[in-house]
Amino acid sequence: MAIKVRYFASLKENLGRDKDSLDFEKSISVAEVWEQVMPEQAIPDNTLTAVNMEYVTLAHQVHDGDEVAFFPPVTGG
Repeated sequence: MAIKVRYFASLKENLGRDKDSLDFEKSISVAEVWEQVMPEQAIPDNTLTAVNMEYVTLAHQVHDGDEVAFFPPVTGG
């Protein structure tokens, strides 16, 4: 199973990269994707997650060919 992982805004800047590719044997959750790409760092509070451009929770299961995106919340005022 192959998935694409993308990072946006300050997450991209802090991580020093904008994307990763992962291969897995079975379906995993969005939270597990983060753990695989950033094992030394907990997911920042209020991080928004999307799979295939649809907002999802960290428990959402990722499947072959999916694109997972992580980005900080946007505030306005």
